[in-house]
Amino acid sequence: MNVLVTGGAGYIGSFMTQYLIDRGHEVTIFDNLERGHEDALDVRAKFTKGDLRDSQMLSDLFSNNKFDAVLHFAGLISVEESTREQDLYYQNNVVGSQNLFNAAKNGGVNKIIFSSTAAVYGNPTKVPIPEDHAKNPTSPYGATKLETESYLTSMRKSDPSLSFACLRYFNAAGAALNGELGEAHMPETHIIPLAIRAVLAGQEFKLYGTDYNTADGTCIRDYIHVLDLVEAYLLALEKLSDGGGYFYNVGTGKGYSNREVVSMVEKVSGVKIKLKEEGRRAGDPDQLIADPERIRRELNFNPKHSDLEMIIESAWKWHKNQNGS
Repeated sequence: MNVLVTGGAGYIGSFMTQYLIDRGHEVTIFDNLERGHEDALDVRAKFTKGDLRDSQMLSDLFSNNKFDAVLHFAGLISVEESTREQDLYYQNNVVGSQNLFNAAKNGGVNKIIFSSTAAVYGNPTKVPIPEDHAKNPTSPYGATKLETESYLTSMRKSDPSLSFACLRYFNAAGAALNGELGEAHMPETHIIPLAIRAVLAGQEFKLYGTDYNTADGTCIRDYIHVLDLVEAYLLALEKLSDGGGYFYNVGTGKGYSNREVVSMVEKVSGVKIKLKEEGRRAGDPDQLIADPERIRRELNFNPKHSDLEMIIESAWKWHKNQNGS
């Protein structure tokens, strides 16, 4: 297949690009490089530098190429930042996505996979969280993802030839097992890379929020290894051949608290982390744990790399390589 990957210079998009090309697919990357990294671009892929807010550029992209599917990763992802930059998040995540989907439709593409999030659920009333759980985002970030999901649903109602999947993944983490590709957000807000960076720099680590309604007071998250996540995308892409609109949680069904994550970083690195406890970040729910039964049943998805220790070992290896140690 000839696949357009938006955000292919970013963390998950770069892994997705590599995964597709290794399996014989052609890939074109569309990325503005504001948050992505040029050195993460796969040299085997075509690359167009552009912004999803530029509808004319998107129209030209689809006019000049024949794509079989769109895998949409481009978007801003920080819960905390979204509380301060609400318009920025709306323009990037909602308007940009709508521009992309409309250009894809006009370009004859009827397969779209959207990178969504567990943040659409907000503070859950049932854990693990099934896909039909009520949607009550606690952050503007989660709200932008939910609105984009709704837009895809409305597009399919008006055009039943459109097939889409929204993958609500929980916390993507980890790196390539050989240490050659990993997570490098700018700015970085995720706990695993931040804890590892603190160890490598010999600095204290800020632990945000110790008064959540959890056993140890820190929030709980379900972690999925990026290698398992991109496999889920390929399985979902195959599913779109059947037509329809699908919503899948991508997680393991097991949650770890922030203190447990810090302890595992200490175990893997062999270094005691200097903790500085801070107040909560705005918009963070107490716990987000997936009920992954639907994706297991319908796509036969079984994560192979998502044990917390394996996730952190792979991330540690990549960060050490980046650090020159």
